[in-house]
Amino acid sequence: MSDIRVGLAKLGNIGTSSMLDLMLDERAEREDVDFRVVSSGPKMGDEDGEDIVDKLLDFNPDLIIISSPNPATPGPTAAREAVKDIDIPRIVIGDAPGTKIQEDLENIGYGYIFVLADAMIGARREFLDPIEMAIFNADLIKVLSVTGAFRVVQEEIDNTISSLKSGSSSYVPEKIVDRNTAVAAADFENPYARAKAMAAYEMASKVADLDVEGCFRVHEEKEYVPIVASAHEMMNTAASLAEEARKLEKGEDSVLRTPHADNGDMLKKRKLMKSPE
Repeated sequence: MSDIRVGLAKLGNIGTSSMLDLMLDERAEREDVDFRVVSSGPKMGDEDGEDIVDKLLDFNPDLIIISSPNPATPGPTAAREAVKDIDIPRIVIGDAPGTKIQEDLENIGYGYIFVLADAMIGARREFLDPIEMAIFNADLIKVLSVTGAFRVVQEEIDNTISSLKSGSSSYVPEKIVDRNTAVAAADFENPYARAKAMAAYEMASKVADLDVEGCFRVHEEKEYVPIVASAHEMMNTAASLAEEARKLEKGEDSVLRTPHADNGDMLKKRKLMKSPE
């Protein structure tokens, strides 16, 4: 096959979903894939899941990716149910709560990528306004980018696309992206950069615990507002650590870059002034 049609259904938002299609064609020059992205915005109800998948099927995709927070909730579940009998690769992308349905997905032939550091936001009205939301996501995206989590996602989906191009639709990822998986993909040369990235990933993973506590378990305003605020401060610090890690690699001219060629092949380079091969 030459042109692989990739359909992405996005319900709600996690850091990974906001960059997903862009990671697969960062310069908008790939000739081997076409994309269609259908989103329900921040909504995640049953009807939202069914509706966006119906729209996505009009694209006649060769690969369907469903991304959302907590894939066990009604909207993402409805989206999966709507395509459970379609004989093409289907991949679920989610955050840590998605690990609860890992075995169920394997039993029905879905691939999955669950990014443990893709943390829940501090969604309390007294704290979260549009600007705070944007800052949190900017920090989160930096952490997931530098620590290697995004590279894992990109490479796994590229592997599925490659299998389709070769005439086989057998490969779908089954990946839990923890600290070690992410940092291995980042492939730092400087050991201090690696250590800082590990710390950043672990901090981001713990942010979700605080935000779940502040959003669902604590009910007094004077108690939950400081909790969610502290979680956002932790994410900001994690982003600073990630930036420090990348600067260490820059200082040694050893930043790993993996651009796509026009035909979809993944190229590699480290030295800034060298061409990727």
